[in-house]
Amino acid sequence: MKTEKTSFLKVQVDGFRAEVSKAWRLVRSQGPSQVQFWFIALLIGVVAGFVALLFRMGIENLQAWAYGTDDVNQLHSFAAGLDWWIILLLPIFGGLVVGLILHHFTEDARVRSVGDVIEGSALENGRVEVKQGLASAVASFITLCTGGSSGREGPVVHLAAVVSTTICRIIRADGITGRDLLGCAVAAAVSASFNAPIAGALFALEVVLRHFAVHAFAPIVIASAAGTVINRLAYGDVTEFVLPTDNFLAFYVELPAFIMLGILCGLVAVVLIRAIFWVEDLGTTLQNKLRMHRALRPAMAGALLGGIAIFFPHIIGVGYETTSLALTGQLVLHEAVIFVILKIIAVSITMGGRMGGGVFSPAMMVGALTGLAFGIVATGIFPTVSGEETLYALAGMGAVAAAVLGAPISTTLIVFELTGDWQTGLAVMVSVSISTAISSRMVDMSFFLTQLERRNVHLAAGPQAYLLATFKVASVMRAADAPRAAPREECWDMIRDGICVDGNATLEQAMPIFDATNAAFIPVVVFRNDDEPPELWGALFQVDALRAFNRALAATAAEEHS
Repeated sequence: MKTEKTSFLKVQVDGFRAEVSKAWRLVRSQGPSQVQFWFIALLIGVVAGFVALLFRMGIENLQAWAYGTDDVNQLHSFAAGLDWWIILLLPIFGGLVVGLILHHFTEDARVRSVGDVIEGSALENGRVEVKQGLASAVASFITLCTGGSSGREGPVVHLAAVVSTTICRIIRADGITGRDLLGCAVAAAVSASFNAPIAGALFALEVVLRHFAVHAFAPIVIASAAGTVINRLAYGDVTEFVLPTDNFLAFYVELPAFIMLGILCGLVAVVLIRAIFWVEDLGTTLQNKLRMHRALRPAMAGALLGGIAIFFPHIIGVGYETTSLALTGQLVLHEAVIFVILKIIAVSITMGGRMGGGVFSPAMMVGALTGLAFGIVATGIFPTVSGEETLYALAGMGAVAAAVLGAPISTTLIVFELTGDWQTGLAVMVSVSISTAISSRMVDMSFFLTQLERRNVHLAAGPQAYLLATFKVASVMRAADAPRAAPREECWDMIRDGICVDGNATLEQAMPIFDATNAAFIPVVVFRNDDEPPELWGALFQVDALRAFNRALAATAAEEHS
């Protein structure tokens, strides 16, 4: 009798284990279509939400301690009364710590941010670097606490991606599941940072996944909602910015002005993007010429920031106080113009100096100031037909941010959710659409995609441009001893003529060789050292490369339309 009970229990346990194993296999391979996946999305949303919340609260508390203020929302007003040496030394000290962290924990002393998350989604099956990501988060945290002029959203997005990457490794998720989990983490982080659940979900789809597939929508919305709940547990259901008056749009009469504002904001966004990269290139050139240790580069940037902040503390941190002043019309024309110029310079020094942080909050500040300056001029010239100048500040905030991020849909919504002003949607939409159209033709679609393009990661043009880089030549070639292999004699003749490809290269590097030689195959070799002849691994046939590329395109299209 006891033996029968033991056998019965064993059968039940084995059956339960088999069902659990089957469920995990379904989640790994068909995750987005399974209800079980939604619970994982909820878990990621909660974890990423807490990560974003703790990151924000940590910055506020350490920033308050460093500057000795009780209200970090009024930081620049408080900092104006501090001794000049405190303002100068804080970013220098922070930059030195950041430089040491990046030097010891990253190979290239570069902070990881949203661009790396987009790259991970497209090329790494939804995975990002974990160790470098954690180091970058700490570096950005210190930068934002000690006077750096950047935003907290970029580090939070990458930190959330580290969370999803860890879970993907645990469950051994495939590409589609990994990308959707990444989208869930990003959505939760953005919604928890801004108390903006709609914009958080759309940001993940529009910027990171770069498609609006139905299978990804439900889990991402679940995660975004979870992130918002986490935020509201700490900060309540309040908007980030409070607009004191109702904005009024004189509809058709005033719309041409918002079209002009969109053009101006698009150009300002391009200036901001190019200034960051120009300062980064300049910093690299000076670093090489002066033979400066790479760990000192952020400290030098911190010294420049501190020098500016002594006279203009408005550049310190994310800049929400100055943004709020612009949105409420509490600045005059010359102040708005000067602060736009100074913020662009400060953000360029921070990002180009490799101190870390994000560009979204700075872009909102620059946009609000640009819009306010434009609005003051417009309402001054046409006082009888124009609404409030604060409406132009609101539209400008969305227009510059959308152009920088390359995300017109989610940015439009995030402006509404940050301010609670849904009545001025038409003005914001017009300015955002025009600014995005202008800037996308002058840079590679957005700040992030331009950043990746500079690293020779070609995502801006779409899958047809970057999928070749996902295939190693060695994974597609026919081995030298395989059936239907290329003749060895012909391979060696081609190698002697300099026609060959390294086995560690990608199809992106191999396909131009086919175009240049019109050959049916290319020998695949590996070079051990200069004194020895290369080792022949096999041959890459053009038909095999095209077949692999076509399959990848078909799989990508299926994922984006399922």
